[in-house]
Order: sequence, then C-alpha cells, then structure tokens
Amino acid sequence: MAQFSQLPCDGDGICMVCKVNPSPEESLSCNTCATPWHFSCLDASCRPPTMADAVSWVCPDCSCVDTGAPVAVVSGGSSDLLAAIRAIESDSSLSEKEKARRRQEFLSGGTIPSGSGGDPKRTGNDVLDIIDRSLTCSICMQLLERPVTTPCGHNFCLRCFKKSMGHGQGTDKCVYCRQQIPQKMASQPRINSALVMAIRMAKMEKLNNAGSAHGKVQHFIHNQNRPDKAFTTERAKRTGKANACSGKIFVTTPPDHFGPITAEYDPERNQGVLVGESWDDRMDCRQWGTHLPHVAGIAGQSKYGAQSVCLSGGYQDDEDHGEWFLYTGSGGRDLTGNKRTNTTQSSEQKFEKMNEALRVSCKKGYPVRVVRSHKEKRSSYAPEAGVRYDGVYRIEKCWRKVGVQGFLVCRYLFVRCDNEPAPWASDEHGDRPRPLPAVKELKNAIDITERKGCPSWDYDEDEACWVWKKSPPVSRKGHLSGEEGSIKRQPRNKSVKERLLREFGCQVCRKVMNCPVTTPCAHNFCKACLEGAFAGMSATRQRSREGRSLRTRKNIMKCPACSVDIADFLQNLQVNRELMGLIESLQSKAEEEDENSEPEETVGDAENHAAMAEDAEDENLEGNLKSENPETGSKGENEESDDASAAETEMKASKKRKQAGQIYI
Repeated sequence: MAQFSQLPCDGDGICMVCKVNPSPEESLSCNTCATPWHFSCLDASCRPPTMADAVSWVCPDCSCVDTGAPVAVVSGGSSDLLAAIRAIESDSSLSEKEKARRRQEFLSGGTIPSGSGGDPKRTGNDVLDIIDRSLTCSICMQLLERPVTTPCGHNFCLRCFKKSMGHGQGTDKCVYCRQQIPQKMASQPRINSALVMAIRMAKMEKLNNAGSAHGKVQHFIHNQNRPDKAFTTERAKRTGKANACSGKIFVTTPPDHFGPITAEYDPERNQGVLVGESWDDRMDCRQWGTHLPHVAGIAGQSKYGAQSVCLSGGYQDDEDHGEWFLYTGSGGRDLTGNKRTNTTQSSEQKFEKMNEALRVSCKKGYPVRVVRSHKEKRSSYAPEAGVRYDGVYRIEKCWRKVGVQGFLVCRYLFVRCDNEPAPWASDEHGDRPRPLPAVKELKNAIDITERKGCPSWDYDEDEACWVWKKSPPVSRKGHLSGEEGSIKRQPRNKSVKERLLREFGCQVCRKVMNCPVTTPCAHNFCKACLEGAFAGMSATRQRSREGRSLRTRKNIMKCPACSVDIADFLQNLQVNRELMGLIESLQSKAEEEDENSEPEETVGDAENHAAMAEDAEDENLEGNLKSENPETGSKGENEESDDASAAETEMKASKKRKQAGQIYI
C-alpha cells in the first residue's frame, strides 16, 4: 500500500502529517483547489521558490506530482482537469464562494452543467425546483408534507415533527437548534396553510407544463356557436333554468349600452328591440340585451351609471303607476350561506354599488331601460306572463327613507321618457315632458339627490322626440361585431410566481412578507408588522390594592389573525429563514423574467392599456359628477362646451382602445 508523504490540512485546519495547527504565515493555499497546506511539511520540490510565486502556487494534488494520492480524472486526465478548473477561475461572473463550490464539486468527480452561472438557488427551470430546495423537512430532507413551523423558525413535516417530540412535559426541543418548544404546540401542532398552498400551486404548474405547453385548456363557446334558446344539460333539466346556459346574444350592443336598442344594433331583424316585446323568462330577455343579469334587478356600475332595471316585486316599498314608479334599491338582506333569496330586511341600504349606479344615472340624466316581470303581483301594469320591455325611463330624484320593515332603503323616482307609446296606452305617439308627481314620503326623507343642469337624455321641441342632448357615455366594454358577437374580454393571466408571492402575504400589511415569522398558531406576518402591532405593551403588568403590591399579572397578547395568546412567542421572535429565502428566490426569478421578456405587446399588455383608458374615463366621469354636485352648484359652462368636451373625450378613449388593441373572445 502506498504511503502518502504529502498531505494537506483537514477541515479544522490541522496538518494531517504533523498534527499541528499552522499559523496563517505557515499556511499555503492552492491556487486551483484552495486547499490549505502546511509549508514546513511540503517537499522542497513542491514549495514555491519565491513569495511572489506563492500567489499562483499549485498543490501536489492538482499538479499531479507523484504523491500516491488519488487524483480525480475528468474526461481525459490531468490536463483536462486543470483546464476545467482554470476556466472556473477565469469566470468573472462567479463569486469567490461560488468558485470554491464548483472546484470542490468538480474535484470530487461531479459535473458542472454548462451555462449554469449565478446563484445555485436560481438554476431551476420551474418554481417547484426553487421550492424543493428551499422548503425541505429538517428530518427527512424531503419536500414538506403537511408543513409545521416551530417558533424558532424551522419547518418539519407533520409526521416527522410528531415523531421527534418527546412525551414528557417540558422536554420537547427542536431537533435542529435544540430550542425549547411550547408544550401546547408540541401536543397540538398547527399546519402552515401558506406553505401548503404554495407547494400545491407549484406542483400544479409542473403538471400543467408536463401535460401541455399551454397549460390547462379553457373551454369557451363563442356567441355565434350558441343555440338560439337558453339551454340546460340533461342532468339539470329537473331544476328548470336555474342552471341554464345563456343562448346566443342577438344584438351587438356592449353590456354597458345606455338607452334604447335601435335597428343599427340588430343584425338579425334590423328593427331593434321594440316597446312591448315580451319573452318567456329573464334568460330570453338577456339574449336581446335589454336586461343582462339573470337574477339581479339592477344592471350597472357604481362609477358609470345604471343601464336597466327589472320590476319583479322584490320589495314591498315599490309603487308602480305606469308612466312613473317608485323603485327600491338593492341590498340590506341576509344572503349568507346558500340563500338565493330572502324577503326580510336585516340592515340599512346605502348608496353604494348598484344603488350608487342608479344615483349616477339620476345626476347625469341617463335613460334607463325598464323591464316588468309577471312576478310583480301588486302592479296593474305587469304582464300576465313572462317579462316585457316597457321602454326607457329617467330617474328624477333619489333619497333614503325608513321602509316598511323598519330599515333605511334607497328610493328612486322613475318617469317614462320614451319615443314609443307604453304597452298599456292607446296613444299613437310616445311620451311628452310631464310634471313630476307629488311624492309624500319626501317629507321624511334624507340624502335627497336631485339633478342640477341639463340632462343627457331630453326632449327636443324641434324634432318632437327624445334625443341625446349630450353625447352618450363611451362604452368601456367595447363594441361587439356582428360576426363574433361576444361580450367577454380575455382576462390577464397572472404567472404562478406572482400568485405564489401573493400567497406569502402578511396578514397585517397585506404585502409580501419581509423577514417572515410564523406564530405557534400557524399564521405568517412580517417581523416588523407583528412587533408594531404590540408596540408599547409589556409582557407583565404591576398590580396594587390599598397600598399593597400584588403579584404581577401576565398580559394576554392575542394573535392579529386569531384569539391565541402569543405573548411568550413575542419575547423572542425568530425569522423563518427558509421561507425568507424562498420569497427572495421567487422575487429574483420574477425580476429576471421581466428583464428577459420581449417588448412585444401581448394580450395582458392590451388589457393593461385598456384598463388605463378606463381609469381615464373614470376620472372624467368623477370630474363631471363633482361639477354637478348640489353642494358645489350647477355647471358653469354652456351646452356647446359640454358637447365639445364629451366628443373630445369619446375620440380620445376610442383612440386609446385602438392603440391598446383590445382582444375579445
């Protein structure tokens, strides 16, 4: 057996020949493998002749001097080994720590993948590789299964954690750092749901990438491929049309279209939707764009206005007088759980959401399409069966008052203003401007809103009909073509890394966690946020009574997300290093993809541009609403300037949509 005459220092810095720990002046490091050697124990033939040569000195192992030591041979001998190590040393993109890691791996017989520069944590091709390296159990060294996070910031599988815990009281310690674990957590560990969700999403992405290059297939039926009638599956026929799919949309109006549906939007019949047309149910009514929601009584947007309403007898406060009616807003009823309907009022209504949309239409004077249903049994003007289109109305006033059931409700005064006669009238002509009816409940009403200034939809004496005095609102949903006829817009798909970073959000600041800590109740917070939530509170408080000092009492500090006391945990907050490393890796990966992404405009980019155009329109709308607010007075500009500004706004919005290249399915 060969005797090794020359040996380097071991991992503790002790020479393997003389068993002495040499000083830094007596140590000599190899320029190739960075292994320390004891200068005195080297043969004279291996020592550098001068101090200048010590910088580029190569140890006997790397220079393949006959010492009897085994040398790692990679692809053809020592020359290839030296060439590979020299290439690692000359790579300026690598840090010294990374160079040492690669030299060690290469000399031990491993291989370095070509082109894998940078941090080893970022060499994965998918998110699961990053998670697999970051979130591993400290016991079984596998990807976490039902992860449990200890107060000291270490992650274990639930099964491994239970096996490692002792059965004696006060004897349970973390197997990684030997810190004491509270008895309650040792006996009843909680699963970290944030880590579970992140691992599940990463696995789903890997399955989708393995199965298809485009991920999961989303099935969608184009409007032109839908049947002429709303349909149900064989399994859902027993429940009627509660589970029905919408049939073909016959008109080309966008979903946020205001006013009557004229012939230009009707490629099927070239006549539009006429007053008095009726359908069997709300599903058929939707197909002609008159009132799109299947169940809701109001169609609109809170910052844009309401397009249509349906009178179906949902509220006892409604009063229907044909040419005018009092309408009750939505909300104020408990629909929690699986409740679809509820006739009992349980809270007060406010001017928000759909109620605010109706108030916007009141302030702007927009026409609102009205549909009456046979379910309105108290009205003399309701149809005997199905639903019927009764023309457009204008909201003249809105207010709040105490309803029949004792809660505040939003109320609206609708007055008919259509160019076609009402279905119940024998007149040949449409409506004429009429005085507002006297509403008695206005005496006790609050939050009364009346329109100040000229309405957008008004009667023209010269033409003897109702017309748009101002340009109608610019659609934010896009105009539909007769061929496609689809009203859906393709949403922007977020990447898995963005969704993972969203899952790692702090439950206090709602942002991606910075220095994350996990409480014993398995909730995740930023360390600064958790400390700030209990700033100024001490762990104990002093007590005294009648000059006597009593025993101090422990302050109870409840978790911001639940009622568990975490006072002991707050005394020594430990950052979850593995979770923090994972978040940093995902953020770096996302930044690299953003830098390497091509500047070509995609569907997501088009959606962003479209959203910017919508935001600009919202700002214009809010400015107009402020100018019409009764508290600030009426408009100071004349009608011509209003028309010019509205036309200019419409042209700008149209130009932005064309530049954005909005894509509709």
